[in-house]
Amino acid sequence: MNDTLPSQWESLESQIVACRLCPRLVAWREEVAQKRRRAYQDEEYWGKPVPGFGDHQARVLIVGLAPGAHGANRTGRLFTGDGSGQFLYSALYRAGFASQPASHHRNDRMVLRDVFLSAACRCVPPANRPSPPELIACRPYLEREMALLEHMRVIVALGRIAFDAVLRLYRDKRRLVEPGAEALVRLQTPEFRHTAVHALSAAGPWLIASFHPSRQNTQTGRLTPAMFDGVWDQTRRRLELEGPELVGRELSGPEAPYH
Repeated sequence: MNDTLPSQWESLESQIVACRLCPRLVAWREEVAQKRRRAYQDEEYWGKPVPGFGDHQARVLIVGLAPGAHGANRTGRLFTGDGSGQFLYSALYRAGFASQPASHHRNDRMVLRDVFLSAACRCVPPANRPSPPELIACRPYLEREMALLEHMRVIVALGRIAFDAVLRLYRDKRRLVEPGAEALVRLQTPEFRHTAVHALSAAGPWLIASFHPSRQNTQTGRLTPAMFDGVWDQTRRRLELEGPELVGRELSGPEAPYH
């Protein structure tokens, strides 16, 4: 392992927590932290951007939308302290990626194995809707996490916004490498469909789409525990494929390389 990585992770996390690039998000996250929900009146809210969390040697990167107002914006750790996190961590525990089935605060000894959690937006947005400029401002943090995850083989995008954020990041990276490639401009966006799989390049990583484990989805039955378990079963299967097997391989349909 590169000996400089621990310091690079620490530097990145410090930069994320100190970020004040988006005035609307700064104002909202601090307002939520000041007003608080009645159930958490006696708690001190985090009220800052939330860095990634998990195994720095992970082969799986999970990208969510943004911190929950009274979840991560309160606890300071992604998917911690709210219903979405409960649904996610219980599924990761069943799949063997998490040490315990629930996470209530950032010092609860939760350990993720082979998984790293991130988000398209690091501050809680009003109505859970970050604006396009806010997503662009946040994108370098996700890109740097990807670069530090040297063993990343699979990206699981939770929800359409996270899915699109990952695709745009890879699209723009390839345009820099291949500035004259007209096919990049003509390429249609891959389909967002629960458990759909796309190869982001001929050598990976794989991108797996999933509905977001929000209460709006889980309480209405749009996303059931069995459906969510299917995402992690798919993830396990993709981890069994080694990178060299993808090189030069003809892929079609939902597994066609996104380039």
